[in-house]
Amino acid sequence: MTQVKQQATSTEILNHVFRFRRLIAGPDGGCAEKPCEACRAPHEKKVQKFLDAGEPLHFVIPAFPAKSPNGQKTLGALPDMGERLALEFLQSFCDHLSHYHAPGARVTICSDGHVFADVVGVADEDATSYRSELEAMVRSFNGSSIGFYALADAYDSTDYDVIRDELMAKYAESLESLKHRATQDEQVRGMFNGIHRFMFEDRLAVSEGKSRSKIREEAKPIAWEVIRRSNAWSRLVAETYPDALRLSIHPQPVHSEKIGFHLVRTRDRWLTPWHGVALETGDGMFLTKRAHAEELKASLVWRGDRPSHFVAPHLTLQEVMS
Repeated sequence: MTQVKQQATSTEILNHVFRFRRLIAGPDGGCAEKPCEACRAPHEKKVQKFLDAGEPLHFVIPAFPAKSPNGQKTLGALPDMGERLALEFLQSFCDHLSHYHAPGARVTICSDGHVFADVVGVADEDATSYRSELEAMVRSFNGSSIGFYALADAYDSTDYDVIRDELMAKYAESLESLKHRATQDEQVRGMFNGIHRFMFEDRLAVSEGKSRSKIREEAKPIAWEVIRRSNAWSRLVAETYPDALRLSIHPQPVHSEKIGFHLVRTRDRWLTPWHGVALETGDGMFLTKRAHAEELKASLVWRGDRPSHFVAPHLTLQEVMS
C-alpha cells in the first residue's frame, strides 16, 4: 500500500469510527460534524501500524462491568436486550471496518466489574455471572470479532479482594492527586460529575429514610474511589494492549487520546446498557432508564425466563428522545 493510499485509508477508518463518538458537552469547533486532523492525530500511528502489518485493527474498551443495582434503571442483575444491542453493534462495527481494511477489526471488552464491585454495591458473584452471560450472548450470534479481558485474566486469580489491592498498589493515583487535578482539569471534573450522578442515583434507590442531600454527600467519596479504580484499570489495560486503539464509554473531548463511543442510541451522553433498559418504539431501539420506559406506559417483554426490554409501538423515536 502506497503512503498516500495508506493515509487515505487511515482517514476513512477514523472518520467511520468518529461517527459514533460520545463527546463531552460544550463547544467542539465543528469537529463533531467534521473531524479535523487534530481529531485523528492521536490515533493515526496505531491505525497505520495495523495497515502495514495487514492485521485486523484492534480496539479495547473498558466497559460492561455489571448491572446497576438500581431497580429504577435496570431490569435485574443479568444482561438483557440493552447489552445484546451493544454487543451486536460492536460486531457490526468490526464488520463495517472490513470495507476499508480487508482484515477488518476486533474489539477486546476489558470488563471492569470486579475492579470496583465492592465500592458500588455489586457482589463479585453477580459481576462474574454478568460476564458469563455476556460471553454466551456473543456466542449466540457468532460474534467472532469480540473478546473479553478482566481482572481475573490480568492476575490469573479470582481472589478479588487481593487482586484489587494489587491493582491499586501498582497503578492507582492518590486521592489527593486526583482531587487536585480536578481543580485544574475540566475533563476530570466532568468525569467526577458524571460518576457522582450515577452513584447518587444508585444509592437513592437503596437508602430509605435519608435525605437527598445526605445521600448526595455519601455518594461523593464513592465516586472518587470509582474514578481512582477505573483509572488504575485503564493504566493496566494500556500497558497490556499498548498498540490498541482506545475506546471509552465515557464522553471525551474531540481531540482526546481516548475515543468516547456510543454503543446504543440514547439521548443521555452518559447512559449505558448496564445503567438502563432497551425500549423498542414503532421505528427503532432506544436506551433509557426503566422508570422512563414505565412512565411512557411501555410494555415489558420477557425472553426466556427473564425480562428483556420494553416495547412502545405507539411511539416514535423522536417522541421518546425529546
